[in-house]
Amino acid sequence: MDGMAELPPRAIAWAQTMAGHPGDALVRAHRDPGAMLGLMAPVLREQREAWEAEHLVPGATRALGMGNRARAEQPDPERTCFERDRDRIVHSSAFRRLAGKTQVVVYPSDHQRTRLTHALEVAQVATSIARGVGVNVTLAEAIALGHDCGHGPGGHASEDAFDAFLAEGYDHGPWGADVVLAPLNLCAETLDGIRNHSWSRPTPATVEGEIVSWADRIAYCAHDLEDAIGAGIASVADLPSGVVELAGATRRQQLSTFIREVIGTTVATGEIGMGAELAGALAELRAFNYERIYTRPESLAQSEAVVAVLRALVEFYLEHPERLPSDVGGDPVHAAVAYVGGMTDRFAFETAVELLGWRRDRLPRPA
Repeated sequence: MDGMAELPPRAIAWAQTMAGHPGDALVRAHRDPGAMLGLMAPVLREQREAWEAEHLVPGATRALGMGNRARAEQPDPERTCFERDRDRIVHSSAFRRLAGKTQVVVYPSDHQRTRLTHALEVAQVATSIARGVGVNVTLAEAIALGHDCGHGPGGHASEDAFDAFLAEGYDHGPWGADVVLAPLNLCAETLDGIRNHSWSRPTPATVEGEIVSWADRIAYCAHDLEDAIGAGIASVADLPSGVVELAGATRRQQLSTFIREVIGTTVATGEIGMGAELAGALAELRAFNYERIYTRPESLAQSEAVVAVLRALVEFYLEHPERLPSDVGGDPVHAAVAYVGGMTDRFAFETAVELLGWRRDRLPRPA
């Protein structure tokens, strides 16, 4: 390759692997042969569907015969319908933008959660439970990864901001399923779990959807507390004694306890849930977080600033619809809310400064 002599040694070594490493009738990723498999046929969709039919417990959602999409598609030869859904969510721009959206605080530090890391942790909890009770792990993972794609910038404050413009209100679950992820043409079962993951919503149609509802609460109660302790907002010493005694003081202990409790209760009763004692500990932990993290004065001030910015942005695009991107169409109010709702925190706040002349001292601050 021309100019190789001018490159540093590391860049030359990387460039020399461009074509891989030739072997006998194949190209390898590494120079020497690695672990070997016996000769076999590929494991295709139909085989995986057959495995599910044989091994998943009664009441689990099976991929065979599903693929119930708004726009009919031919089955994929390699992947089940729920594997396709999971892949579509992971590769979507809505999922990527979760990396720039608030979980609890805007402008998170390097170690604080974003909506993206929250979704990944919910998926870990959900797949652990689904695997433990013998239901469809892939469907639970797909729902978990997509469950917060309807969130706007600034966390739950965006729902308060957008409520003012929509007669039906703005709920991130239905908005994510029916608006944000609609172009992906996901299965009805996946969308139902996303739409109804919040505890204030109707019961999901699948057990996997119910598992994600529990996984979401378990994950955020544990990791929001960990973030708050790391930021000096709370300390382990502040935790209610009942929570520490029953579920532990650390995220690791709490996740382990609550996941095992959901698995044990589900196996014993056939219904997704927790026994009263540990459910009470989870509720006590959530109440502690609510008081000490979510509704403390700094957090409320942050939320008020988010609401003000987002409402101003929506009002601007209602007055100037020509400033919306060309691919955003439909009802003007819906279009303005959809565009602003899709923004990351930083893009929304910078747009307010550049487009509206918003003073930076009026922007949301880390809380």
